Amino acid sequence: MQKRIDWVDQVKGFAIFLVVYGHNFPITEKYVYSFHMPLFFMVSGFFFPIQLNVKTLKKRFNFILVPYFIWAFALFLFWVIIGRQMGSSGGKDLSALDNFVGIFYAQGGIKYMDWGIPMWFLPTIFLCFVFYFFLKKYIHKDRIRVLSVLFLVTTGFLFTRFVGLNLPWSINVSMVALFFFAFGNLTFKYADKISKRLSILVMILFAVAHFFLYAQNEKIDMYRSVFGNEFLFLMNGLLGSIFVLLFFKSFPYFKFLSVVGKFTLVILALQLLAMAFIKLFLWKVMGETEFHFSEIEKFVYSIIQICLIYPVFLIINKYIPILNGGYKKI
Repeated sequence: MQKRIDWVDQVKGFAIFLVVYGHNFPITEKYVYSFHMPLFFMVSGFFFPIQLNVKTLKKRFNFILVPYFIWAFALFLFWVIIGRQMGSSGGKDLSALDNFVGIFYAQGGIKYMDWGIPMWFLPTIFLCFVFYFFLKKYIHKDRIRVLSVLFLVTTGFLFTRFVGLNLPWSINVSMVALFFFAFGNLTFKYADKISKRLSILVMILFAVAHFFLYAQNEKIDMYRSVFGNEFLFLMNGLLGSIFVLLFFKSFPYFKFLSVVGKFTLVILALQLLAMAFIKLFLWKVMGETEFHFSEIEKFVYSIIQICLIYPVFLIINKYIPILNGGYKKI
């Protein structure tokens, strides 16, 4: 088990908050989507293992895909029994068979993943790991490996632009995401050692550049393979992610986020159910029948969603840690 680094956990906690917040459709949605998933892929590349063997692949399978399938089956069963009769799913007449297939395909929008679209990320990040695993294991020259990464990234972009099929496990997206995964792996040792003064300077420059550049592209949606201008997508993903990374490295004082960063997988799985619970409370207790949240409410409810999930995490962490990646984290 790798040693945890507090500021990295804070980054992960902030990133998963952005995922939850982004799914509540804030006015800042375009800005958030321009970098929040690249940030996750970049952080995932930080601690790529040194030992490259079958045991390494098996361990990663257990950390990512085993909890994915357990959560996916559980969420699907809840959806079949209760979820598809309620809320926005109630009037859509969605097929239970299609959504069951979606557990294994992990793509296709609400037609196949109405039980839990956010879960798409787990098979995709596993594929990203596998791609990088084989590149590291069999290509020993750094320059050739970097060129191979760029080739796969380009292939993912070309497939999306000219074919546009929903591939299982978002294979084309994992090829594109390899850019951020590999960048994270190659640069973490430098980011971890950079001085605070230089970190703050680069952070400010990248934040300003990202703020002016993200508006030049369309809204990004990696799940649906929407990248807009590919160069702008890569640049915004890098600029926004590095800004966040250097911010938390320079100011690692948000301890509550380091706790959140330890149960990102549980939040990924339960965030939509937490919002459904909030809406049920507002309906039954407060008498609200229409949910048009203000920007402040969207932000606050995102925090409440995570708070509601925290007790579940404590139970999972103690008794069934496999649902959060395989080992106890507190």
